[in-house]
Amino acid sequence: MIVLVAPGQGSQTPGFLSSWITDPTLKEQLEQLSEASGVDLVAHGTTSDAETIRDTAVAQPLIVAAGLLTARALFERVSPGAIAGVAGHSVGELTAAALAGVVTEADAVSLVTVRARAMAEAAAAAPTGMSAVLGCDEAELLALLDDLGLQPANFNGGGQIVVAGDLDALAALADAPPAKARVIPLKVAGAFHTRFMSTAVEPLRVAAAGVSASDPTTRLWSNASGAEIGGGREFLDLLVGQVASPVRWDKTMESFQAAGITGLIELAPAGALTGLAKRGLRAPDGGKLPTVAITSPDDLQAAVDLLEGASA
Repeated sequence: MIVLVAPGQGSQTPGFLSSWITDPTLKEQLEQLSEASGVDLVAHGTTSDAETIRDTAVAQPLIVAAGLLTARALFERVSPGAIAGVAGHSVGELTAAALAGVVTEADAVSLVTVRARAMAEAAAAAPTGMSAVLGCDEAELLALLDDLGLQPANFNGGGQIVVAGDLDALAALADAPPAKARVIPLKVAGAFHTRFMSTAVEPLRVAAAGVSASDPTTRLWSNASGAEIGGGREFLDLLVGQVASPVRWDKTMESFQAAGITGLIELAPAGALTGLAKRGLRAPDGGKLPTVAITSPDDLQAAVDLLEGASA
């Protein structure tokens, strides 16, 4: 059982799509997604600098488009039916929704553009941020967050929880972290997946209500609880509400494990989710779970080999 996963914001780097769009078919796809989103994804994926693609309004549609682009490149080499299911982390849920047939690719990038702009506006309303906390006791951390007025934003599994809120409170956490924990500030524009994003929910809800939703054609898991979701409209509703509530990637990985996952492939811009999988997932025999991070076209063959090995 090989699962395909799509990363969230923060994984993008300057020029990361340059090697992909040397393929005319993929370049045409990216141009079409640019038109659907109203964002110049070709420029942002090839020539824009780090500060430009860090902007939430740019980063989110760029990441969704990158996932769709690399999925198409993969499915030119192997049947989509070789994938047992899909899931996305945070904004990657829109990538997963398109790959599972819940929405079209054009609707996915249209929705993510609304999401990104609304979240950018919410982030601009107050000076907030996010930090990753590694290697801590969860109960101890949550109690400390309450004292500081911070919130958990991403329960990522593998001993990692991302917290968010006021910048001064994040600094206080870094100065006096829980025992044995490391606190790493993240380069993001605001406190995503917390109460600070509450104003972003309604614009996305309205936009989502205006698109057609189909039931998934493959297994699809939600970040809201980690559960597998069988209804397309239900998945979109959960995706909307999750803008202002924590990402439960830990629960998603637990569902993968319970389902008997035998391998994981991460779409571009890859690396974060395969890293979490190496720490939080095991193969059915208890050994190391095979993973592939697709960062460039050179990684496609490893993904094909993993899929073909699973079906042999």
